[in-house]
Amino acid sequence: MLIPLRHENMEGRRWPVVTFALIALNVVVFLGTHWQMESQTPERAEVRMHIILLAAMHPELKTSEDVQQFIADVQRKVPEKSWEQIADSHRKVEDAWDAQIRRVTDPEELQAEMDSLAQRFTEQEKSSILDNYGFVPAHPRPITYLTSMFLHSGWFHLIGNMWFLWLAGFVLEDRWGRVIYPLFYFAAAIAASIIHAWFNPGSIAPALGASGAVAALMGGFLVRFPKLKIQMLWFMLIFRIRFKAPAYCLLPLWLFMEVFYGSLFGQTTGVAHWAHVGGFVAGALAALIIQRTALEHKANLVIEDKIGWTADPAVVQGTELMEQGKFDDAIAVLQKHVAAKPDAIDAHSLLRQLHWRKNDLPAHLAITVKLCALHLKSHDHEAAWQDYQEYTNAGGDRIPAAMWLELCRLVEAQQNYECAVTEYKHLAKAYPTERQSLLALLSAGRLSLKKLNRPADALKFYQAAAASPVPHLDWESNIQAGIQDAQKQLASPPLGSTNPGFQS
Repeated sequence: MLIPLRHENMEGRRWPVVTFALIALNVVVFLGTHWQMESQTPERAEVRMHIILLAAMHPELKTSEDVQQFIADVQRKVPEKSWEQIADSHRKVEDAWDAQIRRVTDPEELQAEMDSLAQRFTEQEKSSILDNYGFVPAHPRPITYLTSMFLHSGWFHLIGNMWFLWLAGFVLEDRWGRVIYPLFYFAAAIAASIIHAWFNPGSIAPALGASGAVAALMGGFLVRFPKLKIQMLWFMLIFRIRFKAPAYCLLPLWLFMEVFYGSLFGQTTGVAHWAHVGGFVAGALAALIIQRTALEHKANLVIEDKIGWTADPAVVQGTELMEQGKFDDAIAVLQKHVAAKPDAIDAHSLLRQLHWRKNDLPAHLAITVKLCALHLKSHDHEAAWQDYQEYTNAGGDRIPAAMWLELCRLVEAQQNYECAVTEYKHLAKAYPTERQSLLALLSAGRLSLKKLNRPADALKFYQAAAASPVPHLDWESNIQAGIQDAQKQLASPPLGSTNPGFQS
């Protein structure tokens, strides 16, 4: 199985509120409908199966117009030979009702049973979420073009669609803005349903889910970011492989597989493959129109005006070169720019993306450290911590000591004492001869003793500080006081306390 993990452009100019709203709406609708759909589905399936069995065995029975329409739809979909097999009294028994109804020969009793099934059918249609809000190609209703895209059959169906919606949606929202993007989303979803109906005109199976709209986002993503690399996870049994490939390789392959499965299996897999194909193609065409007209340019002007920021020409040029795949040229432009403006956060952010795309990990780590320093300097503490996490996730393990100590203190100020102690400990281990190491050990000891109630850990931190090669005469009294306090607590631990121990 292949799962996309992330792509190279995971940063935007502002919060993707439309994408967040779409995901939230899908989740809320799912939570409000899923259990009701699950409770309705077994009885709905049973009543419909019994109607078909009874109608096939006794075509002379009369029934209501809506039930007769349902029977006709089914009869058109199945081959004549299959319908004859259903009518055969010697076929396999489906359930207890089937076994019982075969023994009934009284026409009035049979008609009464059909009337009862017809009444249940009508009642179910009035209350059924699937029948009222799912998209049925044989009998499409205008409202279902919209409502069906917010219904999902299960958790995996929902989570899969929402993950793809997030990956492709937020960058398109950042590019197209909060007007074009949702119009694109809904229009492409409707187009996907229409194309699904073209390929399955007589289908009475309700189509559900946001996958048509999500496929449209994937088509738009391919047009707008064809060379953007996507990190994938391929796993089978115990084997797991991570790799990166550009969008122009992965997304057409996905489209080809959907065409293949749609042509080979149709709807027998329970997946609306042609809705995916239709959405993808509609999304790609719409993205081409948006890109080739002035719509995208106008949207970007509005976005930049609203965020009160206009990109430096060098950043704009670097972005254009990056989208064209000219990474070295973009890096050269931006390096010249940051040499003149060393505090340009936007240019450093773009440089980080470029080094990541080039798989130049040392340069990526170095730029990340620089960005962290710039965010600390501008008091953007959340961004600085995200930079640090980016650094460690990419394999970095030795951020400058002074910067590391400042980050530790930020985490401590947020009262995340567990994380703060862990970071202080790593800092002390990474820089044993630096003064920041001594301060980190003292801080870790203080938090372990006073905030986490771990005197054994505190004692080891204070003892490590006492043995530190860093001159610490000015801190000696603090160290000895910490050792004494930790020993006192160990000698008389509070009732019910635990001591998980300290691991170096």
